Order: sequence, then structure tokens, then C-alpha cells
Amino acid sequence: MTLWRYRFLIRNLVQRELKARYRGSAFGIAWSLLSPLLMIGVFTIVFTVLLPSQPIGVPYPVFLLPALLAWNFHAAGTLGGMQSVVGNAGLLGKVSFPREALPISSVLANGVNFLLALVILLPVMFLLGVGPSFLWLAFPVVFLAQTMFTLGIAFFLSAVNVYFRDTSVIVDVVMLAWLFLTPIFYDLRVIQAHGGIDLAQLVPLLNPMATYIAAYREIFVTHATPGPFFLGRALITGLITCGLGFWIFRRLSRGFGDVL
Repeated sequence: MTLWRYRFLIRNLVQRELKARYRGSAFGIAWSLLSPLLMIGVFTIVFTVLLPSQPIGVPYPVFLLPALLAWNFHAAGTLGGMQSVVGNAGLLGKVSFPREALPISSVLANGVNFLLALVILLPVMFLLGVGPSFLWLAFPVVFLAQTMFTLGIAFFLSAVNVYFRDTSVIVDVVMLAWLFLTPIFYDLRVIQAHGGIDLAQLVPLLNPMATYIAAYREIFVTHATPGPFFLGRALITGLITCGLGFWIFRRLSRGFGDVL
């Protein structure tokens, strides 16, 4: 209830972060659209020309785009949320408000960027022959689940980072490894077809981001209906991660004033 009373503060913090991100930039918020396009071009050349890894029956840019946008949201939300408390130490000493508002606003700001970047997804899909589907209606469910998952990690890391400033260095390495362990640039079905273990089943169980990315691909690309167990697992994972991260943040936040 306390956070609900401060919802206007959270909204203002989100707006402040979005304005600060593009302040002084010639293209401004258009970078939310241009940056993914540039990245898609680079990775398409790398993984279709230099290191061929063509997914089964899917144009590579369409295969890559939903996954890359979802990962960018997760990575930026995690790293931004981790620095949100330390980066606003001066504000904490001047104004009384729920500390949880800082990582929340950081993750939500990156969620807005993710939604804006999806604008480029539809034209790319149409150009490559992938049409609309009623399954797009499932997008809010997956987006909510991923937002809760990212927010839970941001809660935890932002609190730990107050006491242990080497957290950011460690997380940078972990996020890089996590990036390549998540099926963003490659198709697990291709690896499985070459005689490996059943990675298509194992990886989503061990890596929640693989579940969210698979859900986005089913919704936007393959138009395969995500099963109730699949969506339920995504929601439960997000809810548990968010709840646990929030609980840890609340306990550790009691000592922020002694450290910051």
C-alpha cells in the first residue's frame, strides 16, 4: 500500500530516467528504435554469413529480434536497477520515500524502452512474410512475468551493491556469460538435431530467460500457442523472484543510512 501511495513519485522517476538517458542526443528517443536495427544488422551478418546458425524454417532477423529486445530489457533493467540506490544516495538523504521506488522506476523505464523498440518488430516481420496473430494478446502476460523476474533481481542486486561495491564488476561478468547461455543468437533445436542432449527441454528449466524468450518467439514468430504450464511456469518464476528480491531488499534497506 505504501508503494501505491507513492505511484506518482515512481512515475516521475521513470520520466526523469527516460529524459536523462536521451538528453543531449541528436536522435533522442529514436535510439530506442535505431539501436536494435543496427544490432540486428550486425548479428545477422555474423550468424548467417560468418558463423551460419540458421534456425529451422524462420528468417534470421525475425528469429533474433524478439529475443534480442527482451534480453536488452532484462540486462538494462538489471544493471540499471543495481545502481539505482547507490546512484541516488544524495536523494535518499534529503527526501523520505520508499527505497523500493528506485529499482522499480529503473526497471519500468527500461520496460518502456522495450515497448518502444517493439515498434520496429512489426514492419520487419511483415517484410519477411510473418503476419499478425491473435496470440499477440498473450504478450502482456509474458511481459508482466519478465518484468517481475527482472525486478526481483534488481531488488536483490541494488541492496547488495550498497554494502559490497564490487557487485557491479561481478554482475558484468555474469551477465555476459548469461547472454551466451541464453538461446538468443542460436536455435536450441539446431543443437539438439546434431545429437546433443535434449537442450530444448533442459535449458528453459535452468534458465528463466530462455523461457521468456521462447514465449516471445512463439507469440510473434512461430504463432505456436504457449501451453498453460509454460505460461504458468513463467508467471510463477517471475512472482517468486520478485517476492524474494523484495523481501531481501526490505531487510537490507534498514541499514542503508549507515552505509550511504
